Amino acid sequence: MQEAGCNRKNCEFRARNTYCISEVRLFRGLSPELQAMLASHSIHRTYPADAHIVSENDTIHSVIIIRNGKVKISRTDAMGEEHILDVLHDGQSVWHGIFLKEHRYNYDVIAMEEVRTCEIPRSVIMEMIEKNPQISLSMIEMLARDMTDAEDRLLVLSIREPRQRVAAFLLRKERSCLGDVINLKLEDIASSVNLRPETVSRNITYLEKEGMIRRIGKGCLKVTDHKKLREFSESTG
Repeated sequence: MQEAGCNRKNCEFRARNTYCISEVRLFRGLSPELQAMLASHSIHRTYPADAHIVSENDTIHSVIIIRNGKVKISRTDAMGEEHILDVLHDGQSVWHGIFLKEHRYNYDVIAMEEVRTCEIPRSVIMEMIEKNPQISLSMIEMLARDMTDAEDRLLVLSIREPRQRVAAFLLRKERSCLGDVINLKLEDIASSVNLRPETVSRNITYLEKEGMIRRIGKGCLKVTDHKKLREFSESTG
Protein backbone atom coordinates (compact mmCIF):
# COMPACT_ATOMS: atom_id res chain seq x y z
CA MET A 1 0.00 0.00 0.00
CA GLN A 2 1.37 3.43 -0.97
CA GLU A 3 0.93 6.50 1.19
CA ALA A 4 1.92 10.14 0.90
CA GLY A 5 5.40 11.35 1.77
CA CYS A 6 6.70 12.71 5.06
CA ASN A 7 4.32 15.11 6.74
CA ARG A 8 3.04 15.52 10.26
CA LYS A 9 -0.22 13.72 9.53
CA ASN A 10 1.08 10.31 8.61
CA CYS A 11 4.67 10.15 9.88
CA GLU A 12 5.57 9.38 13.48
CA PHE A 13 9.04 10.83 12.88
CA ARG A 14 7.65 14.20 11.72
CA ALA A 15 5.40 14.22 14.78
CA ARG A 16 8.66 14.25 16.78
CA ASN A 17 10.11 17.06 14.65
CA THR A 18 12.61 14.77 12.96
CA TYR A 19 12.89 12.56 9.85
CA CYS A 20 13.36 8.81 9.46
CA ILE A 21 16.39 9.57 7.26
CA SER A 22 18.04 11.11 10.34
CA GLU A 23 18.33 7.55 11.67
CA VAL A 24 20.11 6.27 8.56
CA ARG A 25 23.90 6.38 8.36
CA LEU A 26 23.72 7.34 4.70
CA PHE A 27 21.90 10.60 5.47
CA ARG A 28 22.46 11.29 9.16
CA GLY A 29 25.30 13.78 8.52
CA LEU A 30 23.25 15.94 6.14
CA SER A 31 22.02 19.38 7.10
CA PRO A 32 18.39 19.73 8.24
CA GLU A 33 17.67 21.55 4.97
CA LEU A 34 18.94 18.65 2.83
CA GLN A 35 17.11 16.13 4.99
CA ALA A 36 13.90 18.12 4.56
CA MET A 37 14.44 18.21 0.79
CA LEU A 38 14.87 14.44 0.58
CA ALA A 39 11.92 13.81 2.87
CA SER A 40 9.69 15.99 0.73
CA HIS A 41 10.24 13.57 -2.20
CA SER A 42 9.77 10.39 -0.18
CA ILE A 43 7.01 7.81 -0.58
CA HIS A 44 5.63 5.77 2.33
CA ARG A 45 4.58 2.16 1.74
CA THR A 46 3.25 -0.66 3.88
CA TYR A 47 3.95 -4.33 3.12
CA PRO A 48 2.33 -7.40 4.74
CA ALA A 49 4.40 -10.23 6.20
CA ASP A 50 6.15 -12.41 3.58
CA ALA A 51 5.71 -9.81 0.83
CA HIS A 52 8.60 -9.25 -1.59
CA ILE A 53 9.55 -5.60 -1.21
CA VAL A 54 11.99 -6.10 -4.08
CA SER A 55 13.10 -9.15 -6.03
CA GLU A 56 16.45 -10.14 -7.48
CA ASN A 57 17.14 -8.40 -10.83
CA ASP A 58 14.64 -5.60 -10.14
CA THR A 59 15.94 -2.15 -11.08
CA ILE A 60 16.97 -0.10 -8.05
CA HIS A 61 14.68 2.91 -8.10
CA SER A 62 15.14 4.18 -4.56
CA VAL A 63 16.77 3.96 -1.16
CA ILE A 64 14.40 1.96 1.05
CA ILE A 65 14.34 2.97 4.71
CA ILE A 66 12.70 0.59 7.20
CA ARG A 67 10.43 2.82 9.31
CA ASN A 68 8.92 -0.07 11.27
CA GLY A 69 9.28 -3.83 11.07
CA LYS A 70 11.88 -6.33 9.99
CA VAL A 71 13.06 -7.54 6.57
CA LYS A 72 15.45 -10.22 5.41
CA ILE A 73 17.97 -9.84 2.61
CA SER A 74 18.24 -13.21 0.90
CA ARG A 75 19.23 -15.10 -2.22
CA THR A 76 17.89 -18.40 -3.53
CA ASP A 77 20.33 -20.86 -5.10
CA ALA A 78 19.78 -23.10 -8.13
CA MET A 79 18.41 -25.84 -5.87
CA GLY A 80 15.74 -23.47 -4.53
CA GLU A 81 17.36 -23.13 -1.12
CA GLU A 82 17.17 -19.70 0.51
CA HIS A 83 20.27 -18.13 2.08
CA ILE A 84 19.76 -15.15 4.38
CA LEU A 85 22.45 -12.51 3.93
CA ASP A 86 21.20 -10.11 6.58
CA VAL A 87 18.20 -9.01 8.63
CA LEU A 88 17.33 -5.29 8.85
CA HIS A 89 15.01 -3.45 11.21
CA ASP A 90 13.78 0.04 12.16
CA GLY A 91 16.07 2.83 10.96
CA GLN A 92 18.18 0.63 8.69
CA SER A 93 18.16 0.96 4.90
CA VAL A 94 18.50 -0.95 1.64
CA TRP A 95 20.64 1.01 -0.81
CA HIS A 96 23.58 -1.10 -2.01
CA GLY A 97 24.10 -0.96 -5.75
CA ILE A 98 22.22 2.29 -6.21
CA PHE A 99 25.31 4.07 -7.54
CA LEU A 100 26.33 1.38 -10.02
CA LYS A 101 25.79 1.90 -13.74
CA GLU A 102 23.80 -1.34 -13.92
CA HIS A 103 21.82 -0.61 -10.78
CA ARG A 104 19.88 -3.82 -10.15
CA TYR A 105 19.27 -5.82 -7.01
CA ASN A 106 21.22 -9.07 -6.73
CA TYR A 107 19.10 -10.23 -3.80
CA ASP A 108 15.50 -10.34 -2.55
CA VAL A 109 14.15 -8.09 0.21
CA ILE A 110 11.29 -9.84 2.01
CA ALA A 111 9.09 -8.59 4.87
CA MET A 112 9.34 -10.84 7.94
CA GLU A 113 6.34 -9.10 9.51
CA GLU A 114 4.26 -6.08 8.54
CA VAL A 115 6.78 -3.50 7.37
CA ARG A 116 6.44 0.24 6.77
CA THR A 117 9.02 1.90 4.56
CA CYS A 118 10.09 5.36 3.48
CA GLU A 119 11.44 5.28 -0.08
CA ILE A 120 13.52 8.10 -1.60
CA PRO A 121 13.89 8.06 -5.41
CA ARG A 122 17.34 7.38 -6.84
CA SER A 123 17.02 10.36 -9.19
CA VAL A 124 16.55 12.75 -6.23
CA ILE A 125 19.60 11.35 -4.44
CA MET A 126 21.80 11.55 -7.54
CA GLU A 127 20.78 15.17 -8.09
CA MET A 128 21.56 15.98 -4.46
CA ILE A 129 25.06 14.43 -4.76
CA GLU A 130 25.81 16.42 -7.92
CA LYS A 131 24.91 19.65 -6.14
CA ASN A 132 26.62 18.72 -2.85
CA PRO A 133 29.89 16.85 -3.56
CA GLN A 134 30.87 16.87 0.12
CA ILE A 135 28.21 14.20 0.72
CA SER A 136 30.47 11.72 -1.08
CA LEU A 137 32.81 11.66 1.93
CA SER A 138 30.14 10.33 4.27
CA MET A 139 29.18 7.76 1.65
CA ILE A 140 32.77 6.57 1.34
CA GLU A 141 32.88 6.17 5.12
CA MET A 142 29.65 4.20 5.08
CA LEU A 143 30.90 1.92 2.31
CA ALA A 144 34.02 1.24 4.37
CA ARG A 145 31.86 0.28 7.36
CA ASP A 146 29.70 -1.97 5.21
CA MET A 147 32.83 -3.72 3.94
CA THR A 148 33.83 -4.38 7.55
CA ASP A 149 30.34 -5.77 8.25
CA ALA A 150 30.63 -8.04 5.19
CA GLU A 151 34.02 -9.28 6.42
CA ASP A 152 32.44 -10.06 9.82
CA ARG A 153 29.70 -12.10 8.12
CA LEU A 154 32.28 -14.05 6.12
CA LEU A 155 34.31 -14.62 9.27
CA VAL A 156 31.29 -16.18 10.97
CA LEU A 157 30.62 -18.46 8.00
CA SER A 158 34.28 -19.51 7.89
CA ILE A 159 34.07 -21.07 11.38
CA ARG A 160 34.03 -24.82 10.80
CA GLU A 161 32.68 -25.97 14.17
CA PRO A 162 28.87 -25.47 14.05
CA ARG A 163 28.50 -24.71 17.76
CA GLN A 164 31.10 -21.94 17.60
CA ARG A 165 29.60 -20.61 14.37
CA VAL A 166 26.20 -20.25 16.03
CA ALA A 167 27.80 -18.54 19.02
CA ALA A 168 29.67 -16.07 16.81
CA PHE A 169 26.50 -15.35 14.81
CA LEU A 170 24.48 -14.61 17.95
CA LEU A 171 27.13 -12.18 19.19
CA ARG A 172 27.24 -10.40 15.85
CA LYS A 173 23.46 -10.27 15.52
CA GLU A 174 22.97 -8.88 19.02
CA ARG A 175 25.21 -5.90 18.14
CA SER A 176 22.83 -4.88 15.36
CA CYS A 177 19.60 -5.38 17.34
CA LEU A 178 17.57 -2.42 18.57
CA GLY A 179 17.49 -3.83 22.09
CA ASP A 180 19.16 -6.75 23.83
CA VAL A 181 16.86 -9.43 22.41
CA ILE A 182 17.66 -11.41 19.24
CA ASN A 183 14.30 -11.89 17.54
CA LEU A 184 14.80 -14.52 14.81
CA LYS A 185 13.13 -17.81 13.97
CA LEU A 186 15.22 -20.97 14.14
CA GLU A 187 14.94 -21.38 10.36
CA ASP A 188 16.23 -17.84 9.80
CA ILE A 189 19.27 -18.43 11.99
CA ALA A 190 19.95 -21.74 10.22
CA SER A 191 19.77 -20.08 6.81
CA SER A 192 22.03 -17.25 7.98
CA VAL A 193 24.79 -19.62 9.12
CA ASN A 194 24.34 -22.33 6.46
CA LEU A 195 23.38 -25.05 8.91
CA ARG A 196 20.35 -27.30 9.27
CA PRO A 197 17.63 -26.07 11.68
CA GLU A 198 18.02 -29.19 13.83
CA THR A 199 21.78 -28.54 14.12
CA VAL A 200 21.14 -24.95 15.19
CA SER A 201 18.49 -26.10 17.67
CA ARG A 202 20.89 -28.56 19.32
CA ASN A 203 23.63 -25.95 19.59
CA ILE A 204 21.30 -23.29 21.01
CA THR A 205 20.19 -25.83 23.62
CA TYR A 206 23.86 -26.45 24.50
CA LEU A 207 24.66 -22.72 24.76
CA GLU A 208 21.61 -22.22 26.96
CA LYS A 209 22.55 -25.16 29.20
CA GLU A 210 26.02 -23.63 29.61
CA GLY A 211 24.48 -20.32 30.74
CA MET A 212 25.62 -18.26 27.75
CA ILE A 213 22.18 -17.50 26.30
CA ARG A 214 18.54 -17.78 27.34
CA ARG A 215 15.31 -18.40 25.45
CA ILE A 216 12.76 -15.79 26.48
CA GLY A 217 9.96 -16.73 24.10
CA LYS A 218 9.32 -18.22 20.69
CA GLY A 219 11.99 -16.95 18.31
CA CYS A 220 13.54 -14.75 21.01
CA LEU A 221 17.01 -15.21 22.49
CA LYS A 222 19.05 -13.16 24.92
CA VAL A 223 22.81 -13.32 25.51
CA THR A 224 23.31 -13.71 29.27
CA ASP A 225 27.10 -14.10 29.45
CA HIS A 226 28.86 -12.10 26.72
CA LYS A 227 32.38 -12.86 27.93
CA LYS A 228 31.83 -16.62 28.08
CA LEU A 229 30.04 -16.69 24.72
CA ARG A 230 32.78 -14.63 23.04
CA GLU A 231 35.55 -16.80 24.49
CA PHE A 232 33.68 -19.93 23.40
CA SER A 233 33.19 -18.63 19.83
CA GLU A 234 36.89 -17.82 19.55
CA SER A 235 38.22 -21.01 21.21
CA THR A 236 40.38 -23.38 19.19
CA GLY A 237 40.07 -26.39 21.39
